[in-house]
Amino acid sequence: MREFTEQELVRREKIKKIEELDIDPFGHKFDVTDLSQNIKEEFGNKTNEELESLKKIVTVAGRIMFIRKMGKASFFSIKDKIGNIQVYISINDVEEQTYNLFKMADIGDIVGVKGIVMKTGTGEITIKCLEYTHLVKSLKPLPEKYHGLSDVEERFRRRYVDLIMNDDARKIAFSRPKIIRAIQSYLDNLGYTEVETPILGTVLGGAAARPFITHHNTQNIDMYLRIATELNLKRLLVGGMDAVYEIGRLFRNEGMDRKHNPEFTTIEVYKAYSDLEGMMDLTEGIISNCALTLNQSYEIDYLGHHISLAPGFKKAHMVDLIKEKTGIDFFKITSFDEAKKIAEEHDIEVESHFGYGHIVNAFFEKFVESTIIEPTFVFGHPVEISPLAKKNADDPRFTERFELFILGSEYANAFTELNDPIDQYDRFENQLKEKSLGNDEANDMDIDFVEALEYGMPPAGGMGMGIDRLVMLLTGAETIREVILFPTMKPRD
Repeated sequence: MREFTEQELVRREKIKKIEELDIDPFGHKFDVTDLSQNIKEEFGNKTNEELESLKKIVTVAGRIMFIRKMGKASFFSIKDKIGNIQVYISINDVEEQTYNLFKMADIGDIVGVKGIVMKTGTGEITIKCLEYTHLVKSLKPLPEKYHGLSDVEERFRRRYVDLIMNDDARKIAFSRPKIIRAIQSYLDNLGYTEVETPILGTVLGGAAARPFITHHNTQNIDMYLRIATELNLKRLLVGGMDAVYEIGRLFRNEGMDRKHNPEFTTIEVYKAYSDLEGMMDLTEGIISNCALTLNQSYEIDYLGHHISLAPGFKKAHMVDLIKEKTGIDFFKITSFDEAKKIAEEHDIEVESHFGYGHIVNAFFEKFVESTIIEPTFVFGHPVEISPLAKKNADDPRFTERFELFILGSEYANAFTELNDPIDQYDRFENQLKEKSLGNDEANDMDIDFVEALEYGMPPAGGMGMGIDRLVMLLTGAETIREVILFPTMKPRD
């Protein structure tokens, strides 16, 4: 049996009174012709005398956020999808029954208003109500105005209330699709085709990550929620779709923190006859174009830093960056034993599946990654941690791969794609060996993908980018949960 607060009981009693007026407490269609912010922008610079002569009629709808009831005339404000606007309602302008209906209104109710645009004595754009329509009775009171939902967990659990009370949350919610549209428009104009590939699969591949496992009852087989879209998109290159991208959800059964949610969104892009340099240009173009589209500027302030997202990102080899910070030159270190000895001297744990390249990467993660502030393409990743990237022709210990780092976080990952089926088979074999040695993020053997490469995949560049992190960067959000409308949460106790 549910229990209600005194306020909730009062609101439920009002339902009966509204029904006695032959009005549906939970609404019907209402034709909205105007939005609050548009009204303010169009008429904000006019005097009240000019507005009186215009007699501009507008029709708005939204949620009541403020009420000041005063006998036969009152003020209230409503919030629509883009802002707030004040309404003046008087018994002299609407019927007495309508005004009595308004007096039953509570903060949180959804109403429609048709009226004339005016200005108050303080110069505030206001709608003089001529028609008042009750649309939806809110049965729960909203949180107190100035504090909203003070419990951060409750903010994300009850995102709908957060969006009502928190203008920043609402701004981010509307900014995210604008960013995605900007990416789509940018790539479409370059001749890329947007595609969709399966979320469920039987082979784990495309990234180093732990999967979510589910079961298909009819076929009686275990399946994975995808950890990447890479291998299917490269199959499309084999099939002749020479420039493709997919924006979609990925699922990784890993930790949660400021930058990680188990369910997240990425874009992956593949271009036949391109390479690592081509992917650098494309990545830079996507990010700078999104910044300009959303904020009309390349300059942003984020996490206490002022940075520029203008084209011209820095480029640096991983080994050179490690040398800058530690003095160690891994180009000159040729054996695993020597690399292991240096790692131990620098308090880096050498795990059972580690090879030379894992140690290089561990040095980068410990001494370099967090120090990168300006947008920087870090390239030259070791082959052991890059099973899908083409080897560097001059030093096969490294690959044609980059990661883009901004403010110590990775934003994109790209390769000159490996299209040699013999080399790819050997890399998958090495991944299986790592899995047997305890690396639970290693890839499976995807023999179908190897066979696809045997038909011939054009030389290509490929890139993956985290949409959530990009939205964080461009909107100033400090946690990934701010930019995902319904982030993963523990159930209430």
